[in-house]
Amino acid sequence: MRALHGNWFYVAVISNGLVGLWGVGLVAFKRSVNRVFNWATGAAVVAMLVQVGLGLLVYRQGYRPTNDFHLFYGFVILFAFTFAYLYRTQMSKRPALSWGLLLLFVMGLGLRAWSNVS
Repeated sequence: MRALHGNWFYVAVISNGLVGLWGVGLVAFKRSVNRVFNWATGAAVVAMLVQVGLGLLVYRQGYRPTNDFHLFYGFVILFAFTFAYLYRTQMSKRPALSWGLLLLFVMGLGLRAWSNVS
């Protein structure tokens, strides 16, 4: 489980980064959001939630990170997605920008969590 959590990090962070850049690119090039972007956004969110869930399972098995900030960033990721759910109506006004920036922010949180593992 610990190895899966360590390896799934790449899937979660890269997918969030790519879809986040895609969303910002849609805004920059004045393109509209399509179904494929919505599916990719959902997949990126699920990938990061799986990563956080795996982290909780690893923690439950007794493995502890050497730095508590690793856990902190995992919880901030959960809060970020919770707030996105709560503000989904407002986010739907400019979905490409909202989701693009959120996913880039979450990618950054994932990188910060990874940097606190030694």
